[in-house]
Amino acid sequence: MVFIFLMISVGSSPILADEKGERAGKRFFDQAQQGHRGMGSEAPWISIMLRHRDQLNLTGEQVATLEQMRSGFEQQVAPTQEDLRKAENEIARLLQENTVDLARVRAKIEEAGKLRAEFRYLRIETLEKGKAVLTAEQRDKLNNLTSSSHGRFQRPQGETS
Repeated sequence: MVFIFLMISVGSSPILADEKGERAGKRFFDQAQQGHRGMGSEAPWISIMLRHRDQLNLTGEQVATLEQMRSGFEQQVAPTQEDLRKAENEIARLLQENTVDLARVRAKIEEAGKLRAEFRYLRIETLEKGKAVLTAEQRDKLNNLTSSSHGRFQRPQGETS
């Protein structure tokens, strides 16, 4: 199976995709749980909220809403991811030609940039909606949970990937 290395503009987090654009490995929101430096504003907060549902005392309704948001986001960005994969493949193909058409390469790079921007916006939009589901007390608990160990995210005791 051929794998393509895509850089999605979420802090330039790498995503592996096969030739069909399907993500290899874990769910999209769970990508780079370990690799987010300092857990910035674009960290996988919805997955973190769900992973810590007990510590945050999330209600069943909150859990259902957050799961629906995550699923909806994944469905919403699938076409953008596919278009980005195609653009990156086209850039790679153009660069393999004997004489590289720089104008076409630039156009594809700009297209890929717009797709990354659209993906990033949709992600931020979903994260903001996810934060709105929590109470002020739950947001404070979440901040406390994620700020431990020099700002790196810690899994609950006994939990594995």
